[in-house]
Amino acid sequence: MKRHTARPLVFFFRLFSRSKLRSQKRAAGFLSLLLFGMLLANSGAIAQSELPDFRQNAIPPETKPDTRPATGTPNQATLPATVQLKPLSPGQYVLEFNRSPVVGTRLQLRGIYDESRLRFTRPRSWETKSVKVSLRFRHSPALYATRSNLTVLVNGASVGSVPLNKPQGEIGNAIYDVPISLLQDYNEVVIAALQNNSPTCTQDPYDPSLWTEILPDSKIVFDLAPRPVTLDFSRYPFPLFDELSLSPNELAYLLPSAVDEAWLTAASRFQSSLGRLAQFRPIDTRLVKQVNELSPGERLVVIGTTQTQPILKSLKLPLKLQGDRWLDETQKPIADDVGVLMLTPSPDAKSLVLVATGNTPAAASKAVQFLLQSRDRQIGTGSVILVKDLADVPTPDPRDWPGYLPVENSFQLKDLLTQANEPFQDITTRGSDAPPIEIDFRALPDDRFLVGNVLNLRYSYGPQLNPLTSLLEVQLDGLPLAGRKLDAVDGVRNGTFRVDLPADKIKPNSKLQIRFRLDPRERRSCNRAIDQQLWGTVHADTSFDLKRENMARLPDLKLLQVGYPFAAPQDLSQTAIALPQNPNPAELLLLLEVSERLGRLSKAESIKLNVYRADQLPAEVRKTHHLIALGERSRFPLPDALQSSGFNLETLFERRRDGAAIRTLPDVEGVAKQVVSPWNSDRVFLALTGQSSTGIQQLQALFEQDALFYQLREDTVLISANDAAVQANSPDAYTLEFLQQARQRTTLSEANWRDRLMQRVGGYWLLLIPGTILIALLMYGVGQAWLNRYPSQEKQ
Repeated sequence: MKRHTARPLVFFFRLFSRSKLRSQKRAAGFLSLLLFGMLLANSGAIAQSELPDFRQNAIPPETKPDTRPATGTPNQATLPATVQLKPLSPGQYVLEFNRSPVVGTRLQLRGIYDESRLRFTRPRSWETKSVKVSLRFRHSPALYATRSNLTVLVNGASVGSVPLNKPQGEIGNAIYDVPISLLQDYNEVVIAALQNNSPTCTQDPYDPSLWTEILPDSKIVFDLAPRPVTLDFSRYPFPLFDELSLSPNELAYLLPSAVDEAWLTAASRFQSSLGRLAQFRPIDTRLVKQVNELSPGERLVVIGTTQTQPILKSLKLPLKLQGDRWLDETQKPIADDVGVLMLTPSPDAKSLVLVATGNTPAAASKAVQFLLQSRDRQIGTGSVILVKDLADVPTPDPRDWPGYLPVENSFQLKDLLTQANEPFQDITTRGSDAPPIEIDFRALPDDRFLVGNVLNLRYSYGPQLNPLTSLLEVQLDGLPLAGRKLDAVDGVRNGTFRVDLPADKIKPNSKLQIRFRLDPRERRSCNRAIDQQLWGTVHADTSFDLKRENMARLPDLKLLQVGYPFAAPQDLSQTAIALPQNPNPAELLLLLEVSERLGRLSKAESIKLNVYRADQLPAEVRKTHHLIALGERSRFPLPDALQSSGFNLETLFERRRDGAAIRTLPDVEGVAKQVVSPWNSDRVFLALTGQSSTGIQQLQALFEQDALFYQLREDTVLISANDAAVQANSPDAYTLEFLQQARQRTTLSEANWRDRLMQRVGGYWLLLIPGTILIALLMYGVGQAWLNRYPSQEKQ
């Protein structure tokens, strides 16, 4: 047993002595593995001790919130808080009927039944407490009181009626409460009059004694309490601009410490964009030097860096400054090419401040450009926007004018747009006295129509009408063009009516009216509902075939009413405005008014208008752009352009026209003169000047008020103010005098030479074949004469 047991032991020790090094390594590995296992066991025990025992106690231990400040990492960024404008004091707003162009000085209702519609909006910041309609009226003494009444409806719901029983000359008063639940953003008031002059039945519905007049001092009275407004770009242009406001939106620009091209161009483009958004709504614009000059509810626009707008350092803004550089939400400096947009309240919290800034002037301009491009600003939200990149918006074709006729000569009604910017569909009217179907038939400004323009009208109408007195009539700007008798007793489906359109009557502001005059087969003057089964439809596949060429004769200020040629293309990229080297406030306000008017007259995805001071206007821009120069005569930016024929303003209050020269003291008139550009005969130059700042102010009114602007004609206009007692916004407050100085010789066209050639040839295509044969014969004869002469010379 001992020998047997000793051998394995000897073998074991020998093996151990031979592999001592390997055994030590294995032992070290075994020990490290053992230590690692013990650590895992301890960590598992610790983890289990920290976890709650859900089998016995399902409530986890309470955790305390971390109150340590953010360290500036992206996960701990400081986001701006939601800010609201303080509401204004409650009050009362009175909306008088005479503010509507439908009313004017009077509103009359005639016939057995007549109604008139007035529309009004409800501002977004209003919380309406009560609404009342106050009517003042008088009516014909011939009306029978028990069968005549006046009814008021708001958004289709009746709010009250009053009998027409006043004696002759007496004015009636009626006040109706409107339920708040009926009000919407867009509202409609209908005033309907039922009038009879007989106790049984009025036989003649057109009796002139059937009338009621609504006096223009009738009104709608609102008791309101303004509510707080949240500052957020998701509803832009609100709260900067409220398209539902009943009063003109008030806007102020903060003047920078130094006016340069960056601020001029950015402010001009921004005002143009507001003009596009406003459309027909008025905007009151002014310039301020301090924030405390704002009135309650007024909006302030601050454009520029902290160097040009030092007031930014004192405003309470969502982002912070480090020296002159803006920091983002992580307290890191913003890149030099990133624009910053911020909405913040004024120090008294009663006015809104829009800030477009950055660490460089180019960044501030990029921030403004973001608000100009409709597709980009749709994704904006919050009170702070950092603009890193902008979409590249291509310049539209110079003849691509939305809302005008297509450039193609053959098109259909569905290719045109309604007032809501939607394609036309089938349109149906009902009743014997239905309003006409009105279509904007706006020719492009450089369209010149030839003979042979045709409208192929497709229409339908129903049965039960009188075939002897019913007709279909087509009018252009109120001028009857053609009519057709509707004599099918059972009605017509998809009828066709060819109408010739006069070449000299189609204008850039033309409207086409299609009226169905439907008379019921059995007339019952006492029954209004007898005509509601009568209907007429104009189909969307109505087609037009036009013959036209593209040219415009300039200079002509009448074309400026539609923006031509400065709005071609519609992004204003071919227009530049020049100002004096140091423009004064009156000249800056005129710049904003001109920019706003150009915005109202154009539609595009972007705005690329440029503004320069006199010494900064590049020579290349003079040659390639349409120019608008404005300023007082003594500091006019381009004085050489004023040395043209006709009427001219000279220095020292001197005026010249042809051979006459006079001096006027004082000279307070404003002058707008359009000439062919002296640097390019295919471009136009518009001069807006005056001998004093008063004349510049007259020009501001010319571009601000529609009643004055849409009187423009000839090539020169002189504007002067009348009695100071007349309200400034009244068309009677100013006098316009028009002069035609230059002969309209320049023909301007936005079409390329190939299109113009095809238009020329297309107008005389019948002569094309014989003309080609004649030219070929002439060339053949010339060639034969030359060949016959050549051999004779060789013989000699």
